[in-house]
Amino acid sequence: MFAMTGEISPVAANMTLDGLEAMLAEKFLRAKQRGLKMNMVRYADDFIITGHSKEWLEHEVRPAVAEFLAERGLVLSPEKTRITHIKDGFDFLGWNIRKYNGKLLMKPSKANVKAHLDKIREIIKANKTAKQVNLVKLLNPVLRGWANYHSHVVAKKAFDRVDHEVWSMLWRWAARRHPKKGARWIKSKYFRAKGLRDWVFAATEKKEDGTTREVTLLKESDTPIKRHIKIRAGANPHDPQWAPYFESRWGQKMLNSTRGRRKLYRVWVRQDGMCSNCQQPITMNARWDVTHIVKQTAGGTDAASNLQVNHLNCRRNPQYAGK
Repeated sequence: MFAMTGEISPVAANMTLDGLEAMLAEKFLRAKQRGLKMNMVRYADDFIITGHSKEWLEHEVRPAVAEFLAERGLVLSPEKTRITHIKDGFDFLGWNIRKYNGKLLMKPSKANVKAHLDKIREIIKANKTAKQVNLVKLLNPVLRGWANYHSHVVAKKAFDRVDHEVWSMLWRWAARRHPKKGARWIKSKYFRAKGLRDWVFAATEKKEDGTTREVTLLKESDTPIKRHIKIRAGANPHDPQWAPYFESRWGQKMLNSTRGRRKLYRVWVRQDGMCSNCQQPITMNARWDVTHIVKQTAGGTDAASNLQVNHLNCRRNPQYAGK
């Protein structure tokens, strides 16, 4: 893994590194023709270069990268730059990427898990006297955001560990507030039974209109793991021929969020549960898709009023091609 140092913003880093991949492809063209694979992945000023051997990366690729950066007033960061075997793994963008018995797995890195727990610990420590409801409201966005970021990788064990550590922090937080009370009393005050769970950190909030609602701490282990589906190599969002493909991906993405499902449900209800093309019912077992009434290229928005659902087969049917 390689990283740069120097006074440079992420935007400027992206502009600078735009030419690096092309330079490497040109310089090592013959090596690729001989079957020596090399690939580059970058994000802002962090990037990874993979190669067929440690010696090749150390003695040929690394000097070429250093020379490219030197011409632009930048140098490789000694702390972040290292050459390692994929079996030993490396950290990148908060993930540890490593091969286990020939299988490549991405997991939340130990450093990223530690930083996440440290942030939670600081929030709890800074709110020793806060109401339980307010503490839950402070913690939930942090827990949800981190879990969503890692929901596409092998993260179940990391989620379970975070949930356990957070429970321990909250138990100490509650016990510290009532040093003269027993464990049973503390449990009954701050933890509730919900479904099959008996230790749910939750509290009742009274709203301004006099009604009440239960505010519950989010458990990261409840976040489903859903593998990211790569975009097809030739897909072009500016080509009208690829519009159905990107709309289909966008529709599937909506199904992965509560807000997106609610929006799709409103569209479905507006259409009386019927396909916008063939006017036949759309059921849970039917293959369906969502499209924009006014295409985005023509100024259409993602508002529910500009969406329609239809059977996937109807969309592909030439009879409805103009709809």
